[in-house]
Amino acid sequence: MAEQQEITVDGLDMPAAGRSKTWRAAELARLLHHECTRLLALFREKESFITKHIPAGGRIVPLSLPEEDSSSEEQVQLLHSALRQCLGLLHCLILKEEEEEMGASEGEYEAKRKVVRASLERLLHSTRVLLECEGAMVEITPDHQCNEEVDGGIGAFGGKMWTYRVLLELTHWADSALQTLNLIHTESEGAQED
Repeated sequence: MAEQQEITVDGLDMPAAGRSKTWRAAELARLLHHECTRLLALFREKESFITKHIPAGGRIVPLSLPEEDSSSEEQVQLLHSALRQCLGLLHCLILKEEEEEMGASEGEYEAKRKVVRASLERLLHSTRVLLECEGAMVEITPDHQCNEEVDGGIGAFGGKMWTYRVLLELTHWADSALQTLNLIHTESEGAQED
């Protein structure tokens, strides 16, 4: 079996000479998407029955994807808002699962959860940098309160389905961020060459 390519943040935390802010954001989005995909796979391995069920309901983060004719700033603002909501959902998920695990040893899934949270926080910082204007403050804190009933009153199965939905949502928005930021980076690089 072929080895999985390991993606790291080496060089992404430090500004590199000749690398743009949009390049850094796109690379962080690529890393986040990779990490989210792996976390989702680990959850599916851990809860193998879950793949037989389709989560009910629509998007948890109800924002629509950016319009193609939206400005780059509008696209990044939308992504930033969606990613903040995803970070809030991830914080809730971690709190909920840690309560359930109480004292259990940390496995690969739990370690990957922390990696995803750190990657998402780095991407939020990066998108904030892209949005900074004179005098404007952009939030990077989670945009979600953990006060809703996550399992819909139907017990452990409902909780697992909610977790599955959150992980699907994280993967969806990480992919959206990757596609959008790659496009913005490509367009900005093309504009600089003209």
